[in-house]
Amino acid sequence: MTKKYVYLFREGKASMKDLLGGKGANLCEMTNIGLPVPPGFTITTEACNGYYDNGQNVPEGTWDQVWPALAEIETATGKLFGDKKNPLLVSVRSGAKFSMPGMMDTVLNLGLNDDTVEVLAANTQNERFAWDCYRRFIQMFGDVVLEVEHYNFEQILETAKEKQGVHFDSELSAESLKWMVGEYKKKIERKTGKPFPMDPRTQLELAVLAVFRSWNNDRATFYRQINNIPHDIGTAVNVQAMVFGNMGNDSGTGVAFTRSPSTGEKALFGEYLMNAQGEDVVAGIRTPLPISSLAQENPEIYSQFVAICARLESHYHDMQDIEFTIERGKLYMLQTRNGKRTASAAIRVAVEQFREGVITKDEAIMRIEPEQLDHLLHRRMDESAKVVVLAKGLPASPGAASGKIVFSSEEAERMGELGEKVILVRTETTPDDIRGILAAKGILTSRGGMTSHAAVVSRHMGKPAVCGCDALKIDYSLNLFSIDGVDYPQGTMISIDGSTGRVIQGEVSMVDPELSIDFKEFLNWADEIARLKVMANADTPTEAFNARDYGAVGIGLTRTEHMFMDPARIPIVQEMILAQSLEERQVALAKLLPMQEEDFYGILKSMQGLPVTIRLLDPPLHEFLPHSEELIVEITKLKITKENPDLLREKENLLRKVRGLSELNPMLGHRGCRLGVSYPEITVMQARAIFQASARLVKEGYDIHPEVMIPLIFGVEEFLMMRKLVDDTAEEVMREQSAIIHYQVGTMIEVPRAALVADEIGKVADFFSFGTNDLTQMTMGLSRDDAQGTFLPTYLEKKVIAADPFVVLDRAGVGKLVDMAVKLGRSSNPNLGLGICGEHGGEPNSVEFCHIVGLDYVSCSPFRVPIARLAAAQAAVKNRGSIS
Repeated sequence: MTKKYVYLFREGKASMKDLLGGKGANLCEMTNIGLPVPPGFTITTEACNGYYDNGQNVPEGTWDQVWPALAEIETATGKLFGDKKNPLLVSVRSGAKFSMPGMMDTVLNLGLNDDTVEVLAANTQNERFAWDCYRRFIQMFGDVVLEVEHYNFEQILETAKEKQGVHFDSELSAESLKWMVGEYKKKIERKTGKPFPMDPRTQLELAVLAVFRSWNNDRATFYRQINNIPHDIGTAVNVQAMVFGNMGNDSGTGVAFTRSPSTGEKALFGEYLMNAQGEDVVAGIRTPLPISSLAQENPEIYSQFVAICARLESHYHDMQDIEFTIERGKLYMLQTRNGKRTASAAIRVAVEQFREGVITKDEAIMRIEPEQLDHLLHRRMDESAKVVVLAKGLPASPGAASGKIVFSSEEAERMGELGEKVILVRTETTPDDIRGILAAKGILTSRGGMTSHAAVVSRHMGKPAVCGCDALKIDYSLNLFSIDGVDYPQGTMISIDGSTGRVIQGEVSMVDPELSIDFKEFLNWADEIARLKVMANADTPTEAFNARDYGAVGIGLTRTEHMFMDPARIPIVQEMILAQSLEERQVALAKLLPMQEEDFYGILKSMQGLPVTIRLLDPPLHEFLPHSEELIVEITKLKITKENPDLLREKENLLRKVRGLSELNPMLGHRGCRLGVSYPEITVMQARAIFQASARLVKEGYDIHPEVMIPLIFGVEEFLMMRKLVDDTAEEVMREQSAIIHYQVGTMIEVPRAALVADEIGKVADFFSFGTNDLTQMTMGLSRDDAQGTFLPTYLEKKVIAADPFVVLDRAGVGKLVDMAVKLGRSSNPNLGLGICGEHGGEPNSVEFCHIVGLDYVSCSPFRVPIARLAAAQAAVKNRGSIS
């Protein structure tokens, strides 16, 4: 039996979005609840997928179902397709399950030809209207279906306006429009080699195929990619009888929201125009009127419309975005969908609808996309500001900033101290740039991806960042960058929008974030529902305070290496690295000890009553030394000038040490716990700093919970060796200070072998924290920064992978290792604490995975804590009863 590919609007319902698309399902729903909807039918998404499966041929039986459905529209309207007395005209529109505004194609006024246009003119007694519909149809059909580029028609339109001496399309006479139709048809025949099709059935067949083709056009494919919409769901096609808002002063068209999309206020919000088509409202040729004006212009229609809006919001239990047309005094509903809204409006609507008893807390929580909260947590550009976009990169860290261009961290710091606002522009950033990043208002790089150093650190610090802006050509020697041949020297004012990736000329007015009472109440609901706890990654007391303000219930990762990057400490760190003996190293470590102790004292104190996980030194030591290229330049200058032989010898010794420490693959080299095995005195110093700070706080009456984390282990032997150093130091400090410190010692699981032997490690560890950044690199054989800058975009484009694995956790591979380690670890230690502290800890899809496999917490940058809290609650709602 042939599958059903065509559904009349009366045959479908709102729950059939997978099959009928969002637009089709809602048209069916409105029809079935008795609203005035022009009759029509929907060709299913399965037909679209079948079209691609069959080498771009519609599945067998599709047209046999289309023509009877079209006959149903004829019966409902009393018009006949192609009739020379009362012709039926239809629209052909796309409609996928998920809203993709403007990404696919639409054809209006289909069914017009040289005969039916004359009938339409006679029936409406409006020749200009009929010929305007015809020229619009030919232009749209020629562009969308026959693939004659839009500019060909625009040239003819401009010529027509010049000949008649008018400025606007709406001023063109019927005679001018007739001339344009003739020219349009000639142009199409010249470009395609075929005359414009006059048979309405042929027009409909071609239009349906064009909509199916548009599913895979460049803009639709890109839109799906950036919005994580699956590529295999296809689009439906909606064929619907045309109604016209431009048939006279008793006709009109408009768009309305049942609540304000900007603020969420419960009041009808929208615009309309009488004697106009929908595109006239959008084009700005005429100024639309507020929807409230319709109450004076046509009280009966307005009253009917208000009642329908209230009914739709009540029916869908959500704010609606509604398109309508009035044709000769009769109101028609053309579309309804859940309205797009700002984050603050979304929260207000959800909270108010819960209070009204319309939705449950679970439903309220599911209403908000977690990523929307980013807009509430950062400064953003004033939406009313007019901007000149210079270039676009990746939206690496949300928020917006304006400042003067600087090209070095030193200059950023210098100008920052003078009170100047700066944007740090780099090819890419390194750990050495930390001071400049801190001083800058925002970061702009020409290379790097969403998880590059600049992106990760900026998100961590709550700084806006645009990365991978390859239009940027940086010349450090001249202190300028160029875009399309235009130079922008240091000191030029620019703005960046880290939420969209835009680089903008000059300074743009900003809006400060405001966290409403509704926002706080909403997140409290999320915490009630969530099982996963949300902690934060924080390296300073300020970041820790921010984390608490945003609702973090602990610190899941404190990176001690960031503390070593302080310029005041770098010489001492380098002294430790360059030491020729244990005694020399101990001298340097003794200088670092009080500094580290104060670091830990401040963070532990600020998180009083909550756990703080402190990761011991992780990066390779050469990262704290100058780059060899810089040293070679300095040495060469000293040799030429012969000014300072002692400094020359010092620099040459330093270069030998840098070369001695350099590694071909430092990510897999001498770092993490391997440093502690080679130099146990470094681990002892850090442990002593942690426990001395803890002992002071215990004596001062603070409730503190330090957790020491050993990085980069691949087996139980390394962990036991490091744990003994930590435990011995803790006992020593507690004995010296006469203080009892309750602490834990755990490890990062970031090496695949550690996941495979997690049962052995679990016996002797108090907790596991999955470092999924490195675990992803090692499991997939990828270098994060190299892959994102080279082939990963191609892999995404060619659908080799569905998402960047450094942004969204790879459930099938990396996730399987995490799941295995969770089960193995808990099998040997049922009380084992389990969390994640990679960048994935703040990404909603990855948070859901963490819920499913049974982790206890996720940890992310402070500014992503609210996002993770909401994602954790949504994971609980979606996966009740499905935890591993």
